[in-house]
Amino acid sequence: MNKVFKIAIVVLATATIAACGGGKKEQKMASTTKKEVEKVKVLELQSQRIAKQLELSSTLEGYETMNISPSITGHIEHIYVEVGSRVSKGAMLVRMDQTQLNTTRINLASTKTELDRVAALKASGSISEQVYDQTKAGYDQLVEAERFQAENTFVKAQFSGVISAKNYEDGEMYTGAPILQLCQISRLKAIINIPESYYPKVKQGMKVEVESDIFPGQIFPATIEIVYPTVDPQSHTFQAKLNIPNSGEKIRPGMYVRTHLAVGEVDAIVVPYQSVLKLTGSNERYVFIADGNTARRVPVTLGQRFDDRIEIIPVESGAIKAGDKLVITGQARLIDGDNLEIVE
Repeated sequence: MNKVFKIAIVVLATATIAACGGGKKEQKMASTTKKEVEKVKVLELQSQRIAKQLELSSTLEGYETMNISPSITGHIEHIYVEVGSRVSKGAMLVRMDQTQLNTTRINLASTKTELDRVAALKASGSISEQVYDQTKAGYDQLVEAERFQAENTFVKAQFSGVISAKNYEDGEMYTGAPILQLCQISRLKAIINIPESYYPKVKQGMKVEVESDIFPGQIFPATIEIVYPTVDPQSHTFQAKLNIPNSGEKIRPGMYVRTHLAVGEVDAIVVPYQSVLKLTGSNERYVFIADGNTARRVPVTLGQRFDDRIEIIPVESGAIKAGDKLVITGQARLIDGDNLEIVE
């Protein structure tokens, strides 16, 4: 009995200690979950008119690029150019095997003789109109076949440019992959993707400035040649094609460039740059709005910068408006839902 009594006392004492310890733990948890009040300074937002200029990135392309791919098969007799060769419109690029062309020319000469004979018989009334028409149709088909084969046997440049690729050598069998690639570099193009909200402001003929980090401080003028008529439902952007004169050939196809497009004056919200925070490990930007005495985290994208101030655009339409109070001091300590004390 004494042993049982001692065990009961030990169990009771352990339960009492656990209960006391649990109460202290609950008190500690309650104290740590209690939200502290953060002292912050705020700025009342106002909409203002700015001269809006979009900065959009793109990659340059030759204004015209052509794969030299004849429409006939056979051996390549001779390639007249190498990579880097500059050619003028009409210059000879490739000579293919001439067997098919020579055969067609022999048949064409024979059919021409036959057509002349039939034409004489028709004039004397010795044959019917139908016989003449059949002979003439056969001759016309051979004329067209000879033209087609000549163009694809003696391949010429359709525009002036530079040979940017060569995939075969003399004597090799042409298998369908392009023999050469011809690229125009005296004039370039670029396709830019523009947010859909600017669609009414972007017009054909508008001037654009193009910059490359390879030539810092140098502006290459361009013109919007085509405004594409549809908007991508995924990215909510539309495309425009730029025509970029490049007579000095400083910039080249494949280069990464920034384009600056002035779209007139717009209403925007511009805030101190340091008030915008960046999520660690990503490119997500956000600000804090004082919603009464509570911090509200609002994701934003960055627009145009003006020295130490920057335009912000809420990711969710209407999430920020004129009259809202932006936290400009103490925002780095905040999380969404924190209690605030606004100080002057």
